[in-house]
Amino acid sequence: MKTGCEKRLEKSFRKAPVIPLHSHSKVVLISDCHRGTGNSNDNFLKNQHLYYAALQYYYSRGFTYIEMGDGDELWENRSLSTIREIHSDVFWQLSLFEKEHRLYMLYGNHDHVMKNSSDTYHEGIILKMCGCAQEDKNACPKLHCLEFYLTHGHQAELLNSTLWRLSRFLVRYLWKPLEQLGVLDPTSAAKNYHRRRKSEMRLSSWAVKNNCYLITGHTHRPMLGDENTRYFNTGSCVHPRCITCLEIENASICLVKWWVEVKRDNSLFVAREVLAGPISFYELG
Repeated sequence: MKTGCEKRLEKSFRKAPVIPLHSHSKVVLISDCHRGTGNSNDNFLKNQHLYYAALQYYYSRGFTYIEMGDGDELWENRSLSTIREIHSDVFWQLSLFEKEHRLYMLYGNHDHVMKNSSDTYHEGIILKMCGCAQEDKNACPKLHCLEFYLTHGHQAELLNSTLWRLSRFLVRYLWKPLEQLGVLDPTSAAKNYHRRRKSEMRLSSWAVKNNCYLITGHTHRPMLGDENTRYFNTGSCVHPRCITCLEIENASICLVKWWVEVKRDNSLFVAREVLAGPISFYELG
């Protein structure tokens, strides 16, 4: 008998759009920006410059941008328009991706209200390596069935999926004011080690059971999977001193960190560092 987590994950991909991948495809996967309203609860503020620098890098190099959910903090905040006003530079940059049809958005638990806002937001997306496509002369026939299933990952927990309205109420009226006093939300998989570990085990188990590669965010812990675990995680944009993401390029995937580095003359610059990988799709296929 299928668990609630398994049923919720399968539902996420039942009508998921399929995006073809080729040997020349460039895709960046970013999750959990938690863009807020510029106040003390806005966890995105400390890394906004890193994020914007990363956006410019990926836009100028022809990457497709996929946001993996919880892009906007709509549990603590009611108004999306205020968030867009505060972080107008970010939304302007995202609009450039959208104009060139290089933007896809998933919704998570913290921005679940975006589900019915437009056709832009999805619960799941499937990236499929089209190794058999005639127009892709460099593709390997082995890769014609290689698929990556993308979703936020909150489906692993009942409280953050089916009961998301209850969780939103608790966050908005209980944990938000307590956060200012240094009290962490014990119901959050990103802030509670045991809940995070359970979520990761459920997600990895589903991927192995369904013989597919699953990519999520939600837990905020970056992870580069392999053919055994089959589970990848983008990490988040609210780490203390960096943001992390997954890059797909040259038929491979890697885990990347953006952070502030210091030159010998003590000047600062935004640096990009590969934390793990790249793993070739030939190895996964």
